[in-house]
Amino acid sequence: MTGLALAICSAPSLAGGKHHARHHVRAMPRAVTGTPFGATPEVLQLADTLAQTHQLPPAWVRQQLSSAQQLRGLPKLVLPPPVSVPKNWRAYRERFIEPKRINAGVTFWNTYRSALEKAQAVYGVPADMVVGILGVETFYGQHMGHYKVLDALTTLALNFPPEHPRAAERQAFFQSELGHFLVQMRQQPVGAAPIKGSFAGAMGWPQFMPSSWAKFAVDFDGDGRIDLLNNPVDAIGSVAHYFQAFGWQTGMPTHYPVRFDEAKLDKPTLLAPDILPSFSVRNFQDKGAVLDEVAQQHPGPLALVELFNGDDAPSYVAGTDNFYVVTRYNWSSYYAMAVIELGAAVKAAMPH
Repeated sequence: MTGLALAICSAPSLAGGKHHARHHVRAMPRAVTGTPFGATPEVLQLADTLAQTHQLPPAWVRQQLSSAQQLRGLPKLVLPPPVSVPKNWRAYRERFIEPKRINAGVTFWNTYRSALEKAQAVYGVPADMVVGILGVETFYGQHMGHYKVLDALTTLALNFPPEHPRAAERQAFFQSELGHFLVQMRQQPVGAAPIKGSFAGAMGWPQFMPSSWAKFAVDFDGDGRIDLLNNPVDAIGSVAHYFQAFGWQTGMPTHYPVRFDEAKLDKPTLLAPDILPSFSVRNFQDKGAVLDEVAQQHPGPLALVELFNGDDAPSYVAGTDNFYVVTRYNWSSYYAMAVIELGAAVKAAMPH
């Protein structure tokens, strides 16, 4: 999901469209429920602040927040996992690069080929990257979340866990997201069903947070409305637009294989910038990274991306600026590699 894609969740989990109903039938799990917040001073104060910030009717915002349901078990879901849990790229990869998801990706690509080709033409983002995102995020629309977004965002805006290491910053983030979501609620048809999404408030096929919906969502099929919940064509265009906005460079690989010259390896220096590309090819190699012939011609900076494999040796790749762009969707190198590899696997499985 977008961060957009929120660093809180490593992976996934607005109304009415016509494009996917025949092709994608998804189960409708029962929504998570709680008890209404009520018109407490804290609720009313937040409501008035958001109404003023987003130029919404104060009485309407008060009514929405006071009737929103407090989801008591939700705040613990946004806490960081225990440090003792080892990261494991191979296990993470197996969740996404597997036959059912690849086959669903092939069906999706065949169904929406023209929209994917248009997205590549308009935004310069290849189809396999968009297909990878939608497959990892929501299994091509099948798993879009079962929390009422108003309830989830109100809960996190008012009851964010104080033990979180960045509690004040994250609570402010969710208050801001709640404001953007209220704007989107006002744009829904009268009587529309409550919008559901992830426990962190990400919505639709691409799991956009409300602020990302406001900034990056596009009406890609030209029907006069933006619909990421039911319209895969709008989702395709919106994901590609998001990538372009964060600096996707057409034709640039996301990463290259890398080996090490142990005699001159300076791994601490190579890992210090994390996934931010910071080294020229020459500098990268001077510090003990060994690149193949194609990678040696790369014109931009590189980063050493380290992926832990539990108790086994880590995996490494040389990440480019485009790899970094993928992590702007979800701030995780594991997530980015899953998106890249799922897209590549679907592309390889496409009939030629």
